Amino acid sequence: MAVETRNILNRVYIVAFIILMMVLAIGIKLTNIQWVEGEYYRKLAKERTVKNFVIPANRGNVYSSDGSLLATSIPEYTIRFDALAPSKENFDKHVKSLSDSLGEFLGRSSSAILNDFRKARANKNRYFLVAKKLSYTQYMTIKGFPLFNLGGYKGGIIVEQKTVREHPIGKIAKRTIGYERFDEKGRLLPVGIEGAFSRYLNGTDGRILKQKIAKGQWKPIHDNNEIEPRDGYDIVSTIDVYVQDIAHHALLKQLEYYEADHGCVVVMETKTGAVRAISNLGRDDDGSYYETVNYAVGESHEPGSTFKLVDLIALLDDKKIDTSEVFDSKGGDIVYRGRHVRDSKKGGYGKISLARGFELSSNTVLVQAVYDHYKTNPKQFVDRINNMGLNKPLGLPFKGEGIPRIPQPGQNGWSGISLPWMAFGYGVSMTPLQTLTLYNAVANNGEMVKPVFVQEVKEWNKTIKKFDKEVINPKICSDATIKKVKAVLENVVKRGTGNKLYSKDFSMAGKTGTVQVDYHKGDSNMYYASSFVGYFPADKPKYSCIVVVHRPNASAGYYGADVAGPVFKRIAQKVFTDVPSTNEVKDLKRKFKNQESNYLTYNEKLNKKPAVIPNLKGMPGMDAVALLENLGMKVKAIGIGKVKKQSILPGQPILKNNTIILELS
Repeated sequence: MAVETRNILNRVYIVAFIILMMVLAIGIKLTNIQWVEGEYYRKLAKERTVKNFVIPANRGNVYSSDGSLLATSIPEYTIRFDALAPSKENFDKHVKSLSDSLGEFLGRSSSAILNDFRKARANKNRYFLVAKKLSYTQYMTIKGFPLFNLGGYKGGIIVEQKTVREHPIGKIAKRTIGYERFDEKGRLLPVGIEGAFSRYLNGTDGRILKQKIAKGQWKPIHDNNEIEPRDGYDIVSTIDVYVQDIAHHALLKQLEYYEADHGCVVVMETKTGAVRAISNLGRDDDGSYYETVNYAVGESHEPGSTFKLVDLIALLDDKKIDTSEVFDSKGGDIVYRGRHVRDSKKGGYGKISLARGFELSSNTVLVQAVYDHYKTNPKQFVDRINNMGLNKPLGLPFKGEGIPRIPQPGQNGWSGISLPWMAFGYGVSMTPLQTLTLYNAVANNGEMVKPVFVQEVKEWNKTIKKFDKEVINPKICSDATIKKVKAVLENVVKRGTGNKLYSKDFSMAGKTGTVQVDYHKGDSNMYYASSFVGYFPADKPKYSCIVVVHRPNASAGYYGADVAGPVFKRIAQKVFTDVPSTNEVKDLKRKFKNQESNYLTYNEKLNKKPAVIPNLKGMPGMDAVALLENLGMKVKAIGIGKVKKQSILPGQPILKNNTIILELS
């Protein structure tokens, strides 16, 4: 018995010792938590119950020069459904009404939607997609539907909101205005104006401190934000929506007709360098065209004959020769170091002046002129190009501007054929915008200005920063040279390769260009690039413009005058005639034979007051309607133009308030 008692006491002591050790361990741990690791645990507790939430800043808008909205941020909503949140009673009571409402709203079968909801409930789906890409108005409408109007906990509605960038005018100039894209690592990379001016558009996010009060619920600790968000500034671009629309559709029409691979057009204000329109269209696999690559800014290639303007400026300003000097085109084929330089016209042009050679875009004449006068000192010719600034990028705010290539004597890449090849636009490389900048300088009396895409940064009505005209080269050549070059450029349209563009009512000046492009840089996969660059009106230039079309269907045509020229003409004439500031009414008293004849015919029929329906065939629709209404009849006209058919035949009696239908051509 004593032994048994002793064993029991030993067990009690052991248990008491264990309990004591546990109490000591707990005490030590509590002391450690309170004093040694106290700061860490207090911080951890605070992080789990108190949290800084980001208040996103609103991204600024992008506007056109005339105040039209080009890019803005709007909320976009996604609605999902937690199928386990509603009680069985609420789900069974409202799911049919919810399905009917969604079916009508989304244009789907309500029975199919009801089946989806019941399947989501059976599968315990807590994240079932209902609708996405909803506007705020659409979201509020769905939020008010049966079941969903009970809220998140009782109705199971889950609302996700994100901000998306919208372009109110559509995809026109989208590549230049910019958009957001992601690189291969998932990083956001805005392009165009959106990317170049992100530091102004982004704004600064705010912060607000909140405390957790329940599962998934947080409330602000203070009335004021820790950091107030600052919305992004607005960007006012130089784009003119009206001019942009003209340029975009003129280019698109020509690309579709020639089934071209891609093309671009830029319209620039001569004095300021403000880019009023820029369109870059590439062809998709289905044959449609869309903005994808900024060809005007980034695609550097051999310009071909448009580079001959450099030849003319250099020869005249270096006083090598005058425009009247005569050259023999030598049958349209000359050879340098075993390489042929040929004219597009078989047999050449005979003996013609330098000016006429430029007007007809004779390769043999321009190459002879440059080679004969610079072969002993090619550096003088290249220095002329460098001094004009054509060997450097324009320094545009966008990433990816193409690098011009101008071979330099004595450096790698220079050879015995470099000089003659440069003379007709081969062996050199420029982007369309760099070429346009040169021609714009001629139109601007020698002052070369940098193309500008943004005119100011604004915060509401307050201007934060203005972007004024930036001069690249105050004088690319003498006034005498400019005067002669302008005359020759105008003659290109009047009687040269661009003669199809000539209009006696509207003056234009410029240069055609047709070049073979080596697509893969070294293989035989060559194609044509057609271009036209110039300015209008020729006497008082207001705008300069370049059009480049790559890989047109050669069977339909590929010369610059045929492919790119009509786009230039369409833009120039429509901008000049339709913009209010250039409208001018002339010859108000002038009479037109057709109008006078129609007027007399109408009066003759009206004054006779016929008792029967007259023969209206061939009569202008507006006159026919007026005549019949004066006779007391009701008229319904279908179509526009002249009357080709009338529902009541001539000679029938006139009945007051009777309706006659006119089909117009």
